[in-house]
Amino acid sequence: MISEDMVIKRQSMCIDVLGTTDNTEYKQVLSAEALLFLDAVVKKFAERRNELLALRDQRQLAFDNGELPDFRQDTKNIRDDKSWKVASIPTALQDRRVEITGPIDRKMVINALNSGAKVFMCCFEDASAPSWENMINGQINLRDANAGTISYTDDTKNKHYALNDNPALLIARPRGLHLPEDHIQYNDQPIPGSLMDFALYFFHNYQTRAAQGLGVYYYIPKLESMEEAQWWDDVFDFTENYFKVETGTIRATVLIETLPAVFQMDEILYVMRNHIVAMNCGRWDYIFSYIKTLKNHKDRILPDRHGVGMDKTFLNAYSQLLVRTCHQRGALAMGGMSAFIPHKDPKVMDQVLAKVVEDKNRESNNGHDGTWVAHPHLVSTAMDIFDKHLAGKINQLDFDSSYVGDITAKILLEPCEGVRNEEGVRKNIRIALYYIESWIQGVGCVPIYGLMEDAATAEISRASIWQWIHHGVSLDDGQVFTASLFRKWLNEELDTIKIEVGQNRYNNGRFKETAALFDQISTADEFAAFLTLPSYSLLTGQRIQTLT
Repeated sequence: MISEDMVIKRQSMCIDVLGTTDNTEYKQVLSAEALLFLDAVVKKFAERRNELLALRDQRQLAFDNGELPDFRQDTKNIRDDKSWKVASIPTALQDRRVEITGPIDRKMVINALNSGAKVFMCCFEDASAPSWENMINGQINLRDANAGTISYTDDTKNKHYALNDNPALLIARPRGLHLPEDHIQYNDQPIPGSLMDFALYFFHNYQTRAAQGLGVYYYIPKLESMEEAQWWDDVFDFTENYFKVETGTIRATVLIETLPAVFQMDEILYVMRNHIVAMNCGRWDYIFSYIKTLKNHKDRILPDRHGVGMDKTFLNAYSQLLVRTCHQRGALAMGGMSAFIPHKDPKVMDQVLAKVVEDKNRESNNGHDGTWVAHPHLVSTAMDIFDKHLAGKINQLDFDSSYVGDITAKILLEPCEGVRNEEGVRKNIRIALYYIESWIQGVGCVPIYGLMEDAATAEISRASIWQWIHHGVSLDDGQVFTASLFRKWLNEELDTIKIEVGQNRYNNGRFKETAALFDQISTADEFAAFLTLPSYSLLTGQRIQTLT
């Protein structure tokens, strides 16, 4: 509990809240006690986070200069020691055969919790645009969801939404280390968005969840090293000590969604062994990270994103290595996202379901303990596959991976073949424009051409375009993909979007600003590490000069 003397110390806090707090519920989320804890976490960990980001830049510079990611020699003893395991998995987290993911929007939170999935991963990160209102409303929504009081009335449809009797288990995903929160500052700099999301969620929910026999569960995104994992584990320890709760109250699932991290999975499990319960194949960000990490390696350019699936050798090996590593250490191994969404045309829907079935069969056969879907209508399809494969079990911790053989750095880094054509480039341009335009208006999860696009999938589109321009890739028809050709197609695809959305939506939207930003980051000499960083200023109200 928070004591009176701790509240008095509120006067000496170092963080400054710049965002609007006049709403009653905003004041509850940003109470003196909550901000006191956030202040303590920021003072303790913000600077070290900045140092970790600087180390990322140093490692990326080495990759840009010709080095390749590999298993670390200085931590070989951790990998070779087969005696250690992670802490035992709480009962509530042992059955995760189907998880649904989605944004922090109130109605979507209710629908996801009612979807029939075992777990709902509620995302402050790639599936949500980090406007101040979204981030604070997300905390309100998750607080109410944990309390079981969340409801929503859609007056336009005259429909009321409330929780069913057996909702999914809620896990929150805070923002990645790289994302700032401009509306709360420390030493005149934005605080890490990850710390805001983590701290406010824990503060407002740990007692409610404890009363239900649950800990506070998180999905941790975009780690690149064991040092970053150690940072998070130290945040967990600090928080548990601050509130005098038991070690292991906080439990984490780590997304392995960067190329450097796949070479440090044992190490990440080791440093987080008191808190980690699982790892997840964050496949879309992983493909993006492959492109970003190896962007200067002309011999490792991937084909169009629509031809890069988990059936490719380097991606299937990533899945198999994650399963083997996790199970050896007593952790669950979660499969990746099926981004398909339902279609009204029965024939198209049959094709969608066939692809989902193929994907989930591959994951269950590889030994994954569960999987992700992006839409409630796909929960039952994925559940049927894992139910059949598990045959009465709740996970596959006893899965035998010995048949796989040695998974080497060479296999993990080997690119795949596929098309590189004009049609794919044009579609990638439209996807990026649609997504960024929605993101800067506060919507982070967008259905586009039959897929639920989030920041991760949009990142692949724009990263491929930058890399193809940078290296002057020859398309399948012989055209050399240049900045001038990209700009020509960009303007033409703006016209296509105008036709698709209609003149009114186009004029009232922000497509021209989006195109200007997309042009900048696609043709710049330096690769923008994350699409969301240059987009953040547009989300928070700044404007840039549009294309002529």
